[in-house]
Amino acid sequence: MRIPLIQVDAFTRRRFGGNPAAVCPLNAWLDDDTLQAVAAENNLSETAFFVANENDADVDYDLRWFTPTQEVDLCGHATLAAGYVIFRHLRAGAGQVVFASRSGPLRVFRRGDALALDFPRRPARAARERPGVAAALGAAPRHALLSERDDLLVFDDAGAVAGLEPDFRALRAFDGRGFIATAPGADCDFVLRYFAPALGVDEDPVTGSAFCVAGPYWAERLDKGRLTARQISARGGELVVEMAPDGRLHIAGHCVEVLSGEFTVA
Repeated sequence: MRIPLIQVDAFTRRRFGGNPAAVCPLNAWLDDDTLQAVAAENNLSETAFFVANENDADVDYDLRWFTPTQEVDLCGHATLAAGYVIFRHLRAGAGQVVFASRSGPLRVFRRGDALALDFPRRPARAARERPGVAAALGAAPRHALLSERDDLLVFDDAGAVAGLEPDFRALRAFDGRGFIATAPGADCDFVLRYFAPALGVDEDPVTGSAFCVAGPYWAERLDKGRLTARQISARGGELVVEMAPDGRLHIAGHCVEVLSGEFTVA
């Protein structure tokens, strides 16, 4: 059995920037062990798989995401990449695509020459910094907040975030948690880095789902409904984050296709 594979660099205008995602369109779902094996073989932060949805008139495809070690409940860059693949290869004239996912319905739509995600907001609540987190990151944040999946750690400036040298083994001990290090930006509204060793990704190049947490925080702090942001990983990424009037979040960016081929799975 052969399945298509398209690799897309998401949240960037240039090849070999942003966050690479593998996208595999399927005619029907394969067993979970095979999906996980394909994601491990890709060895990218996420591989997205989708299958046409024939049962719900409001949904186009069912979508799932796997890191090299496990399935996750939400992934921004691989969703943007999946939308890009559908617009470019499957539904060239479409203006939007709707996915069913473990995080509910997710929409990708065209916004000028970019694509945008319609995602849930995941606001964080103020909390005491958890013991061991600052030591694992290598620096103490100014503020610590908690969301459903991630710690949001706010630093004074972009230099402090860029200079972090985390102890990934120590962070891995916080099972199932990701860590968003964020600060005001010099040439944008805010910057962030994202670490998730417990999910199989030491540092993610660009993390759409992290902006579901950081976006609402900075929108409130800066009193702005539309913000520009950068993820300052080694590859880097640029995003526009907008608070939608329906309580959702729009995260816009560009995609570049860099590779296509086939997986032989049986």
